Amino acid sequence: MDRLSYQLYEMMHLAFAPARAVSDATLTTFTSPFNPFAHTSIGRSVAAAAELFERMTRRYSKPTFGLKETTVHGLVTPIREEVLWERPFCSLVHFRRQIAEGAPRQSKLLIVAPMSGHYATLLRGTVEAFLPSHDVYITDWSNARAVPSERGVFGLDDYIDYLVEMMRLLSKRGDGVPLHTLGVCQASVPLICAVAALEGEGGKDAPESMVLMGGPIDPRRSPTAVNRLAVERGVDWFHRNCIHTVPFPHAGLGRSVYPGFLQLSGFMAMNLERHVAAHLDMFNHLVEGDGDSAEKHRDFYDEYLAVMDLDAEFYLETVEKVFIRHEVPQGDLRHRGEIIDLSAIQRTALLTVEGEKDDISGVGQTYAAQELCANVPEGRKQHYLQEGVGHYGVFNGSRFRKEIAPRIRDFLARVERADS
Repeated sequence: MDRLSYQLYEMMHLAFAPARAVSDATLTTFTSPFNPFAHTSIGRSVAAAAELFERMTRRYSKPTFGLKETTVHGLVTPIREEVLWERPFCSLVHFRRQIAEGAPRQSKLLIVAPMSGHYATLLRGTVEAFLPSHDVYITDWSNARAVPSERGVFGLDDYIDYLVEMMRLLSKRGDGVPLHTLGVCQASVPLICAVAALEGEGGKDAPESMVLMGGPIDPRRSPTAVNRLAVERGVDWFHRNCIHTVPFPHAGLGRSVYPGFLQLSGFMAMNLERHVAAHLDMFNHLVEGDGDSAEKHRDFYDEYLAVMDLDAEFYLETVEKVFIRHEVPQGDLRHRGEIIDLSAIQRTALLTVEGEKDDISGVGQTYAAQELCANVPEGRKQHYLQEGVGHYGVFNGSRFRKEIAPRIRDFLARVERADS
């Protein structure tokens, strides 16, 4: 792929700016209550076409979590979002609940969001599900194009280092409150490695448990189209075709990245017919005046179409070590030159969760952690396969809220009872 693709993408975005301005003006005109045509089928069709054009040509900014309150101990409790820890490529966000003094302290839950193109806000539903029962933290990864190149590169070793630092900061040893961890999708790999590193040091700062959800621990099992592509193409192909240089005017000028717009094109191509149908449905909903259905479409795609660049070193290392050479299940993965020994994990309890219809991490890929963590006692290990859900449904949606999240909460509570 042409190395100027990123620059051409920026130029096209700027070139469409006048057309977007016209579509905005058209939308405003044909949705105004003072315009008689706004109440006609033709007027609604023009407005719908203008909105879809604007949405398909805009750049979507990072969404917000927008979680203002939850219910704790039966009481509505306000939430204040704050950054507890920060590094160039990640912030540790704490959803501090304004709980009255004297209330029982709840255990901490560190949610490790995947660095796979979407922002951590994609896990908004995951965070929301655990706010009533846990003191929740999440890794909020930075958009690589916004990180100045002088701050250095970010690789898989750095990812593991970040998680080790966070777990030291939040560990039970600091305040006596148990710490649980939850890794989603790609984040399962660095999480299990970070826990192994802490356990190898004696386990003083290791969490009480780790929950791995839809993660590629062993991509050789039930390989999906994503897994087969990585093996067939090889890392050199990804380097030639997926890595580009951040152009002006971004702060990360000169940094080598896997651009978000390329990732998004890949996401869309996997289910192109579904996305086309969804946009046609939105057009029809707008013409018919079905505002609720149109709003659901906006909410989903505002999140789905907001993507971030990944540092090239992290992306290529993950492709090569995790998906091509399968270093995790083969015991070959190194962190700062030292072999990651998953058998060192003994105290941290393990729950693995998979989706029956997951087309990203096939059934069995996450379960492999149960076998690799051979020294975790059987009474502290559990696996759950959720029927009828795909990759996204493992950590979000109605099945997650009603069936998966309750099982996770029960597992964490059981671990704490056993440790008390």
